[in-house]
Amino acid sequence: MKDSVVILCGGGPAPGINSVIGTVAKVFLKDGYEVIGLHGGFKTLFTDEPCMQKIDFVMADKIHHQGGSALKMSRYKPHPAEFNTKFFKEKRVKLLVTIGGDDTASTANMISKYMEDNNLDVKNIHVPKTIDNDLPLPEGNPTFGYQSAKEEGVRIASTIYEDARTSGNWFVVSAMGREAGHLAFGIGAACHYPMIVIPEMFNNSSITFDNIIKLIISAIVKRRILGIEYGVAMISEGVFHFMTDEEIESSGINFTYDEHGHPELGNVSKAHIFNMLLQLKLKELGIKVKSRPVEIGYELRCARPIAFDLLYCNLLGMGVKQLFDEGITRCMVTSNHRGEMAPLYLNEVEDEHGKIHPRLVNIHGEKAKLVFENGIQCIIKENYEEASKYLPDPAEYDLFNILKWKR
Repeated sequence: MKDSVVILCGGGPAPGINSVIGTVAKVFLKDGYEVIGLHGGFKTLFTDEPCMQKIDFVMADKIHHQGGSALKMSRYKPHPAEFNTKFFKEKRVKLLVTIGGDDTASTANMISKYMEDNNLDVKNIHVPKTIDNDLPLPEGNPTFGYQSAKEEGVRIASTIYEDARTSGNWFVVSAMGREAGHLAFGIGAACHYPMIVIPEMFNNSSITFDNIIKLIISAIVKRRILGIEYGVAMISEGVFHFMTDEEIESSGINFTYDEHGHPELGNVSKAHIFNMLLQLKLKELGIKVKSRPVEIGYELRCARPIAFDLLYCNLLGMGVKQLFDEGITRCMVTSNHRGEMAPLYLNEVEDEHGKIHPRLVNIHGEKAKLVFENGIQCIIKENYEEASKYLPDPAEYDLFNILKWKR
């Protein structure tokens, strides 16, 4: 019986997963290993009947350029009490390859440590994945899937801007991003959206619905002063992560609640919430503007990977084999712009409580400065007189006042 390598995917999909699966399979098949794909993430790993998929060269070659994931995914997180060695012994597993975010990586590390404590040499190498681009990889390294998701997002967002121009309306767009605003910032900046709202902007002020709506109205009025009656505002859903439950409930939306009593945001359209609040405020101000909500999220996750991610994921898959051959375990594989592979261990990026903090948009970086100083449109002091035709106190809608930024 051959030694084997097991591949599983946790969390949600991202463009390039199949490229990783296919490349890992090919490089290990070449060296005589059996490659086993596990459906459902960790869900059946420790059961009597793991849901397995043998991956041969034909399958690996077929899937590598496709969107989605050939291996079914889940967010299931096994309790340590479920751990056992049966599957790993029976299949002569030498390496567990996990593809996912920080939760998947942490679980895989615990499993690998458990195997070691039970005298089984099962290494673990994790391939970091998320379209949010928020894992703390080395500076300049994107998470795989981000560039492809951004590309698909720009395609959709560009048609929304064209619709706004054609119809003379405004659109309120919400883009995915659990805590960080990378996706919203990247899409909005690429499309020249006149207003982009990401959580990182509020480094000196509070994230409230009132502040967000005032930023959108600031752009609407500024464009009207310029004689432009249409536009699009991009908002990262990550702003919700930094709001209190009371602030979220103040939106007036009827939420369902999880077992901890928190509003279940996944069941509602964030764009709808912002658009509804925007319309209420516009009517209060007597400003006649039609606006429509658009959510950009799940459409991006299973997009076909672009060339950047196809190559990047191929390199990461080969990097898994390289690190394995070097005897390295319990780490994430990383590749820099030169294609040099290096392990990134969780203890290098986690805090004293074992939490991995997200990589946020560097609001003080040159890219953010250029976009927010030159790319968006909003009320500033020089516009107060003209803006007073629409706003009782234009200073309240001045971006620098709202965000408490220095001029």
